[in-house]
This record gives sequence, structure tokens and C-alpha cells, in this order.
Amino acid sequence: MIRVLVVDDSALVRRLVTTSLALDPGIEVVGTASNGRDAITMVDELAPDAVTLDIEMPILDGLGALDAIRRRHPRLPVIMFSTLTEKGATKTLEALSLGASDFVTKPSNTTSMAESMASVREQLIPKVKALVGAHRLVARNPGTVTGAERRAAREPVPLAPAVTKPAEVLLIGCSTGGPDALSRVLEQLPGTLPVPVLVVQHMPPLFTTMFAERLDRISALTVREAVADEVPRAGEVLIAPGGFHLRVRWSAGLVRTELDDGPQENFCRPAVDALFRSAADAYDGAATAVILTGMGQDGLIGCQLLSARGARIVVQDEASSVVWGMPGAVATAGLAHDVLPLEEIAGKLVSAC
Repeated sequence: MIRVLVVDDSALVRRLVTTSLALDPGIEVVGTASNGRDAITMVDELAPDAVTLDIEMPILDGLGALDAIRRRHPRLPVIMFSTLTEKGATKTLEALSLGASDFVTKPSNTTSMAESMASVREQLIPKVKALVGAHRLVARNPGTVTGAERRAAREPVPLAPAVTKPAEVLLIGCSTGGPDALSRVLEQLPGTLPVPVLVVQHMPPLFTTMFAERLDRISALTVREAVADEVPRAGEVLIAPGGFHLRVRWSAGLVRTELDDGPQENFCRPAVDALFRSAADAYDGAATAVILTGMGQDGLIGCQLLSARGARIVVQDEASSVVWGMPGAVATAGLAHDVLPLEEIAGKLVSAC
């Protein structure tokens, strides 16, 4: 059983989350708290496998509670429960920078209870299972071998043959754990980077806007949300806006962006596969694609197409990933040319250009 502590100042939301989680036979809600101070005490007493944590609460808010929990339990999966507002997005991104594992968004006030429960189940349960699966042994048995040592003992993944085609674009896909990983990569890329960077991070609308602004402040590159029908330029990072797939096409001698709100792919919109597939054609394989930490396998099909056209594929290694779902799917398929710790990825990207 996965044991979860639910923290929210709203009794209605606590009941909503508790009922939604209880529908999964592998999850048990071991306690609830209405403020951050009680949450800290209950984490120590109950030793849950994961915590869902509201941001706006009395006595001690979610950011203060997260900071205390991280100091006591650095590996414990903590999933923030956020509102789809500008303030909620700002606070959530701050929580991710403080060490939150991931976040889900609260249903709007206009949805029915059944719709709200479905939304919580679809967002929350897969993330709880993925995060606990990645961290459970170390979190519950701190005296045992570390996760990094376990991973290092596994058989190495097969690497794809080397490529020599220089990249005309960098493509990056990420999900759970991606905001922190992407921030660290972009911080290390020079402002003189000779190619554009196109990014898909699984995030809802408004969150990607705030995220792009935050990245722009820490990167030597210009970072902003992508808009339709623009030409990606060297030294720019274009983030796929939440709710839209970002694609590229070859038109009149130039590569141009496209945005669409078509069906989700891999339960996501934006989806990494949508961007990578289009880039395989638009750049004819003259690309370097990067898959950072994330749950699921979004990006696998796109990497297959890119690799077939001669692109270089770089994935984050398991030891430095929050969840080795997306990068692991590409690596174990034998598509990766490089499987690297997070701190080595930016250097590899620069040399690939």
C-alpha cells in the first residue's frame, strides 16, 4: 500500500482528494491536516510515502511547510495542490524550486463533484504512484543502499551509433521534475548559442507563461512562450504554451512554428511527441533532442523518427532523474546516443551545435 497524507485547509477539498485516492486499492490515506504546522508534525509521526500539500493555508502555508518537510525528509515525494490562477502558478513554481516533486491543479468551482473527482484521479494517482515507485525504498529504509547505487549496479543501457550531423536546433522534452532540471540546463547554456531551443514541459495554461518568465530571468538566452507562425531564432528558447501542441514546419525556405489545440497525445497537450515528429521533417534530422526527467513515455515515438533521420538523442540518466519514465523509455529502446547526469547535459548540447 502507498500511504498518503492529505493537507488542505478546505474540508471539501480534503474530502475530495481523500475519496479520489481511496478509489485506488493500492493507496491508503493515513491522515489529513488543515495547515502546514500540523502537516509537519503528522509527516514525522505517520511516515507517509507521499504528501499532497495545499499552498494557501492558515498558521503555516504550503511553502513554509514544504521547506520544513524537505529539511527533515529530503526524499519524501511532495505534490503541491494548486489553483489555476496567476498567484497559484507563481507559488507553485516557487514550490518546485524549493523541492516539491510535482503539482496538480484543483478543479474549478464550476465543475460537478463527479467531474472534480475524475480530474483529481487522472492527475494525482499516476503521479503518486510514479514518485513513490521511484523513491520508496530509500525514503522508507534510509539505512539501505542508495537509489544511485542501486541504479549504477544495473546493466548499462545500449547506446545508439554516433552521429556527425551538426544540430540546427535543440529540442527538449520534460515532465515530472522537469522545471528544476530544465532550469539547471538553461542556466548553463551560453547566450551565444548558435541555434534555437524548442521546449515542451507538461504544464497547464498560465503556468507555462509564468514558467517562461522565470526561466528568462535566470538564463543568458531569451526565453518566452512560443506563438504561431514565428521563425525560431538562435539564442531564443520557445516554450510550448499550456493547452497547445507546439509543432514546426518548413515553409518558403524557413522553419516556422505552429500551435494547435488538437487531441491530447500521451494524455498531454502540449506533447513532446508532437514537437519531435514535426521537427524530424522540418529540420531533416539536423537536431539534438533531449529527454529530461518525467513520467510516462511521451517523446519515445518522436525520438524514433528523429533518430531515423540522423538526429542526436540525449537523455538524463536515472540517478539524477526525479522519475526515469520518459528518459528511461528512450534509453532502453536503444535510441540514446548519450545517457548523462543532469549537470553534464548542457556541455553536451553546446558541443553538438
